[in-house]
Amino acid sequence: MRWIAAVVVTAALGLFGSAQAQEAESLFQEAVQATQVADYEAALTKFEAALQADPNNLRYGNEYRLTGVKINQVKTYDRCIAFFKQLVADHPKAPNAWMNLGYAYVDKIPTEGAITQVLLANTALGHFSTALDLEESWLGRYTRGNSYLYWPAIFGRTRWAIADLEKAVALSQETDKRNYQARAYRGLGEAYWRLNDLEKARQIWREALELFPDDKELPVLLGQDDKALNAFLTAHFEPGKRVDTNVSALWEDTASQAWLGQDDKVPPAPAPIQVETGRHVDTTEGEISGKAN
Repeated sequence: MRWIAAVVVTAALGLFGSAQAQEAESLFQEAVQATQVADYEAALTKFEAALQADPNNLRYGNEYRLTGVKINQVKTYDRCIAFFKQLVADHPKAPNAWMNLGYAYVDKIPTEGAITQVLLANTALGHFSTALDLEESWLGRYTRGNSYLYWPAIFGRTRWAIADLEKAVALSQETDKRNYQARAYRGLGEAYWRLNDLEKARQIWREALELFPDDKELPVLLGQDDKALNAFLTAHFEPGKRVDTNVSALWEDTASQAWLGQDDKVPPAPAPIQVETGRHVDTTEGEISGKAN
């Protein structure tokens, strides 16, 4: 009779897990709706509840962080960081929670001075590395490799960027082609630009364009002479400039659902949260102010 009891327990756990996932999704949708009507305090609280129910959900964490970026207040960035720090403390084996914690540090960088920016960037790298220790992934390799690109070559991290981005490219070649995978090729070329090897950079970008003919950024990179390209990428990697940490491209199609930390069918994604940088939201009144903190 023990096997019957085991089956009953397994079924009960499955039903509990399904109910918990449904509750998390419901909380997430409520958070999205609150954001759409500028009820940011309610939105943040609902996002946090959804993530507590599903801590490895990259999609929930992404929208939570983007709401923080939309608000653009130091206290909100600190709230997001504190929340994710507690989340990884409670769920240390959840790689996507570590990724979101790293992204939360990156999100805060533009609000701080030069020294603190370096500390935030270095801390983010540590969290991305922890995520990779837990799970090898294209996202982890691309994110850490791309993060190294923001360090001038004098720091010696460009070679680390190349290693991570080459691994991301290799991982993408083992799966069905997705448009977002072009980012690793772009980053790899940018790493060689950091090393003043423009010939190698352009070779990588040309090969990438053959694979991703619809990519809009590759032609921009390839269409500039040396002087223009140097100016363009120098501006792109300007210290303290906001880095786009929106990873929603990963779930634009259901084939990418493994990144979400969900086993069930991916529900329709909500409309993306529009982020206007350089402005902050007064959450006490729900209005947008024209000055940054």
